[in-house]
Amino acid sequence: MKAFLFLTSVLMLLALPGCAVAGGIFKAGVWVGILGVVVVVAIIIAIVGKARK
Repeated sequence: MKAFLFLTSVLMLLALPGCAVAGGIFKAGVWVGILGVVVVVAIIIAIVGKARK
């Protein structure tokens, strides 16, 4: 039983930094997605504005 608890504790300690890294990647992904949408909308607005002239 002690070996199981030790192994579980070690695995949890090793997994926590990995989860933090994954969380950081997903947060960055959200911001990159938001910036991408803003850029695409700006390009569409510019194209529509030039097409009306």
